[in-house]
Amino acid sequence: MERFFRRIINLVEWWAILLLVLMVTVVSLGVFFRYFLNSSLVWYDEFASYLLVWLTFYGCVAASYRGRHIGFEAVVNGLLPQTRRIIEFISESFVLVFQIVLCYYGWLLTRRMGDETTISFVWVKMSWIYSVLPITGGLMLLISLTRLIEIVLGKKRKRGGEAAWTGSSSE
Repeated sequence: MERFFRRIINLVEWWAILLLVLMVTVVSLGVFFRYFLNSSLVWYDEFASYLLVWLTFYGCVAASYRGRHIGFEAVVNGLLPQTRRIIEFISESFVLVFQIVLCYYGWLLTRRMGDETTISFVWVKMSWIYSVLPITGGLMLLISLTRLIEIVLGKKRKRGGEAAWTGSSSE
């Protein structure tokens, strides 16, 4: 199961990289056209906004898998092992509930948008744009379920392959 998740997360990370490259390209084109050619593109702002939203949600999947979301590790790690496990279970349960809500209401929103189209591109359906909600919600739901099972079984929880940057200039 771990191997399956790693492959999915690798795909998600490559997808996020592609989204970032597309966003930088689109914004650069918009700036070039506006300031160098004195002719602005009407679609770049809307398209870049959608790319940013997608990048954020897919980045959340990778961060969730790697355990890189904001937390209180200093407080939780100072607790007794049994208390820590209870706190982690409660915390992950809340995350799971949020993922269920995101997935369910994201699915409803995606279905309701149906054939609505974007303003700039009449061939792009809003349901395609909103599909990021149930997709990422479902992926994070699976990650949370796996993590809950690991907590119940008492398996040691991994924080990811590499250490997170703390922002310190001494690193």
